[in-house]
Amino acid sequence: MRIARFATDEGMSFGVVEENTVAAIAAHPFGDLTFTGQRLPLADVRLLAPILPSKVIAIGKNYADHAREMGGEPPAEPVLFAKPSTAVIGPGEAVAYPRKLSERVDYEGELALVIGRMCREVPASRAADVILGYTCANDVTARDLQKKDGQWTRAKGFDTFCPLGPWIETEVDPADLAISTSVNGEVRQDARTSQLLHAVPDLVAYVSQVMTLLPGDVILTGTPAGVGPLEIGDEVTVTIESVGSLTNRVVERE
Repeated sequence: MRIARFATDEGMSFGVVEENTVAAIAAHPFGDLTFTGQRLPLADVRLLAPILPSKVIAIGKNYADHAREMGGEPPAEPVLFAKPSTAVIGPGEAVAYPRKLSERVDYEGELALVIGRMCREVPASRAADVILGYTCANDVTARDLQKKDGQWTRAKGFDTFCPLGPWIETEVDPADLAISTSVNGEVRQDARTSQLLHAVPDLVAYVSQVMTLLPGDVILTGTPAGVGPLEIGDEVTVTIESVGSLTNRVVERE
């Protein structure tokens, strides 16, 4: 099932995407779904970020090849950092390049998971019970600021630096999915989630030992090798097998 958040002239709703239509649901997508009876052509709605999380927790250096391309060895434990909820944008929305502050902004295509219910200290064996589903993410990063600051909050936290979408896929096994990132149609990243150093269940267990996770919270699972710079005017697409594609264009921040 693909759960989307969408906008029409009448406002915003959640719905279930079925082929070329979206069936609106009442309230939120957590728990039993209640359909309103409204069904719209997908072409007639604007897809938004599929969720607005209270927090986005991201995992650094979770593919060995990426850790090495960043100049280090893979870490023994997951590296946690956070992106603010104000960084989240949806499919088709613009990534704003902060040219006055940064001279290098990179793409980082990632599999993201969405938490489905409040939880803490979740055993890895129970992780699937607390996950609503999966979506595509782009952990946009001001690479020069990341190196300059030594910690990653500013580099990762700009408004628009966390595209999510196009929807939440609830019926997919994340263990071995193809993941790729292309810029202007040229593939720059190409990997599989089976290459994750710390798999999805282990990440949920690790993060939930630290903090309570709320419905709608997002965990970014890490990016594979092949990260690189974006320029104003570029179109970047993250595609994950059985999930979908997330496309955003880069514009200059006003």
